Amino acid sequence: MIKTQVDGSASGAHGRETSGAIMLMLVAMAVFSVMDGVSKGLTGRLSPVEVSWARYFFGLLFMVPVVLVRGGFGLLETRRVLPQVARGALLFGSSVLFITALRSLPMADAAAVGFVAPLMVTALSIPLLGERVGSGRWLAVLTGFGGVLLVVRPGGASFEAASLLPVASAACWAVALIITRRLAATESALTTLLYTGLTGLALSTLLLPGLWRAPGGEDWLLMAVAGGLFTLGQFLVLKAFLVAHASVLAPFQYSQIVWSTAIGLVCFGAIPDGFTAAGASVIIGSGLYVWWRERKA
Repeated sequence: MIKTQVDGSASGAHGRETSGAIMLMLVAMAVFSVMDGVSKGLTGRLSPVEVSWARYFFGLLFMVPVVLVRGGFGLLETRRVLPQVARGALLFGSSVLFITALRSLPMADAAAVGFVAPLMVTALSIPLLGERVGSGRWLAVLTGFGGVLLVVRPGGASFEAASLLPVASAACWAVALIITRRLAATESALTTLLYTGLTGLALSTLLLPGLWRAPGGEDWLLMAVAGGLFTLGQFLVLKAFLVAHASVLAPFQYSQIVWSTAIGLVCFGAIPDGFTAAGASVIIGSGLYVWWRERKA
């Protein structure tokens, strides 16, 4: 009886931690959607690399007070420099590719196509993380890929090459999340976030000459907002992965589709067509099924 009570208490505590991680992921997706809306507005006047540079530059500025309080340069101490830098480089690639896509795609379309990333994470969590994924979730992953094809419509008259950019962005993001899960066992969230910012800033600065367009006063403000939102969203994702498995959290990233659709409609007057709505519904349904199977297991 004592053992049963202890196990039940531990299970309840684990359930609360998982629920908290899911909530962090949902909030992070809302934050990223707002950031994407700001970035899309900036791409009309600035280059995607410049917008990405602003995310990292201002994001690091917002981190300075926290870094000074929590350990200063000591936070850079790590035995896993290469994985940290690799994660930062992948997220930088994901950022530039997605911002470039936003120049010509509606937010809802870009977000829907980009959400092949959680499906990739679920698939990659088997060989790279050793997690178990049942046949039902595999079927959901394949169905989700079918939803992506509905949105992209390769070979169709309305196909745009830019719609492939979110797919490439998603691939970078998925591998970065897998690395995040591996780093979570030994690295603090703040250390990982700091390496992400420094790596992204270094890479974007190297690419910036020749692409720089002088921002106006309003642009600088929006760039600072994008940087703050980027850092906040990354921190929330890192904290979520500290306590929950990748295959548990991945489906909840689909909530960004809802936010992106709403922001695209309100701010840019973009109404998703029937194929985009159908594809997004398939992707969301697949994600919810994966989540339901995980809870049942």
